[in-house]
Amino acid sequence: MPDIDKIYKALEQEFKKFKAPIIDIVEAQTKDPFKILIATILSARTKDETTSEVVKRLFEIIHKPKDIEKYTIEEIEELIYPVGFFHNKAKHLKELPKVLKDKFNNQIPEDIDDLVQLLGVGRKTANLVRTIAFKKPAICVDTHVHRISNRLGYIKTKSPYETEMALREKLPEKYWINYNSYIVAFGQNHCTPRNPKCGSCPIYDECKRVGVKTKYDK
Repeated sequence: MPDIDKIYKALEQEFKKFKAPIIDIVEAQTKDPFKILIATILSARTKDETTSEVVKRLFEIIHKPKDIEKYTIEEIEELIYPVGFFHNKAKHLKELPKVLKDKFNNQIPEDIDDLVQLLGVGRKTANLVRTIAFKKPAICVDTHVHRISNRLGYIKTKSPYETEMALREKLPEKYWINYNSYIVAFGQNHCTPRNPKCGSCPIYDECKRVGVKTKYDK
């Protein structure tokens, strides 16, 4: 069984070498739950490079929920293009100020069950906002977390939801807040979907390499 303590400590060190995921960058620059929420919504199925360019442009004019009300859906589409699914995301952003006002007193909620009431916010986004914006324990499962947690042999699941539930049971809570950030950075830069860099992997001895077929070895 992989030693999660060793894995976490190693990935914590690796994280310092890589460019941080875009949501971590937004948090570091703004400390604003609203902007973290917006960036997280926009980042879904979008490369970090694209999200970074869009949020930089967007946050020059959007600072609070009420600022969104000044723009039509079509104008929001232009502002957030070319993020993935920008048509749907523009509609969700347009509705966001009203929902925040009607249900949450213009505050970004911290709880998962509240966050998922916002249009465009699923469990992945809700968990990420909770951990990054509020530093509250949650398990955000994206494609990297699902893939690598299974590749390690730490869990055995078939879907992101199953992965979230399995990690909630197994992963020590002290690791929850940063687990996504560390795994995402590692997955983007080292443990890639195809041809992972196993030959130079800092957690090679703790990884079962489930499903990995590569010529690299130690």
